[in-house]
Amino acid sequence: MANSNLEETSWQQGASPSGYFNNIFKPTTSLQTDMVDAVETYFEIITKNKTSARVLASAVIFTAKNQGLDPLELVKEFKKLGPGELNESLAAYLNLNRVPTSLIGTLNSPTPNQFVERAILV
Repeated sequence: MANSNLEETSWQQGASPSGYFNNIFKPTTSLQTDMVDAVETYFEIITKNKTSARVLASAVIFTAKNQGLDPLELVKEFKKLGPGELNESLAAYLNLNRVPTSLIGTLNSPTPNQFVERAILV
C-alpha cells in the first residue's frame, strides 16, 4: 500500500527550489494493490494490451477517487455495458475531471466570431 509519491526532504540553505518542490502537484492517494490489479486486469481483457490497460486503469482509478467512488463498482457497471457502449461511457466518465475545452471523444466545433474570422488569413 503506497501512501505518497513525495520523498521526504528537508530544506537546506542553498538548495534549489525546484528540487524542494519536485512532484508537489502530483496527487497523493492510498491504493490497495488488489483493487488496482483487478481494474487493470479488466481493461487488459478488453484491450488485449498491458500498457493501454494500465493507462486506462490509472485514469479510471484517479477519476473515481476524485469523484469519491469505488473503482471496483465502476468496473461492475462497465461489465454491464454492451460491446459498443463501453467506449462512449468511458469517454464520458473520464471527461468528468477535464475542462470543457479538452474533452475526450467529443467533437467541439466552436463558431468563431465573424469579426475575428474575417481578420484571419487563410
